[in-house]
Amino acid sequence: MGLSSSTNCVAVLCVGVAAWLAMVRDQGRRRARVLFIGGAPAPRERWERTRARFQAWLRERREWLCLPVALAIAVLGDSALPVLAGVVGVPLVRRWLRALELRRERERRADGVAVLCGAVVGELRAGHEPGRALLVAVRGTGVMGASEAAVSAAARFGGDVPRALGQAAGEPGLDGLAGVAACWRVAVDGGAGLVAGLDRLEGALRAERRRREELRAQLAGAWSTVAVLALLPVLGLGLGAALGADPLRVLLHTPAGLVCLVLGGLLEAAGLFWACRIVRAGEAA
Repeated sequence: MGLSSSTNCVAVLCVGVAAWLAMVRDQGRRRARVLFIGGAPAPRERWERTRARFQAWLRERREWLCLPVALAIAVLGDSALPVLAGVVGVPLVRRWLRALELRRERERRADGVAVLCGAVVGELRAGHEPGRALLVAVRGTGVMGASEAAVSAAARFGGDVPRALGQAAGEPGLDGLAGVAACWRVAVDGGAGLVAGLDRLEGALRAERRRREELRAQLAGAWSTVAVLALLPVLGLGLGAALGADPLRVLLHTPAGLVCLVLGGLLEAAGLFWACRIVRAGEAA
């Protein structure tokens, strides 16, 4: 009995010492944070940080918003069909968002080539040799991606710079590097001025960017029409619900409604595809 009570006392004492050490360690961490970091983060700062993380997470997974929307429609319509449609729509929306992101990345890299030309021209006019100027411009812009190492190595060690630039031009959005390679080859082989060639190429690339922006502004009305056509069925459902017709119950729980839903969805998808194809053809032209 005495041995058991002594063991219990020792265990309680150990637990108390461990708790005390943990409290002292936590206070030390707080004191160090206050002294060396500038104070503990305020509740507003923590909220802003949490909101920024949530927004970043949501931006990377925007396609999963289809599921809560489909779940809400399923609850309102008392049917599992919207949930199935939401599950099918997740990969489709992901593919569309990925294509949109790739298109923006190509345009960003295309604009970066014009910036690269301007940076090389500035370095050359400052008195740097062509290899050094290209190396500094490539590091400053960072638009080449996987080909940056090959181009930098060619520029630093006197390699075949036009060939490296031509290989880099095969990446999406870096078509303008083919012009840089041509200017570089002509300047090396024929002795022509590299500054003049790159300056003209930069002007041409910037003019192409302005034409693309003007065309996009002219097609903004067409894209607005496509968006309105896409939202018309939703507005019709809302108007029917406001009039007390209960369109979700008709569409999801009656044979005629299911047939109308399937045919309407197919026609809506075909119309959107055709309208987007027309606008894309205008942009490509």
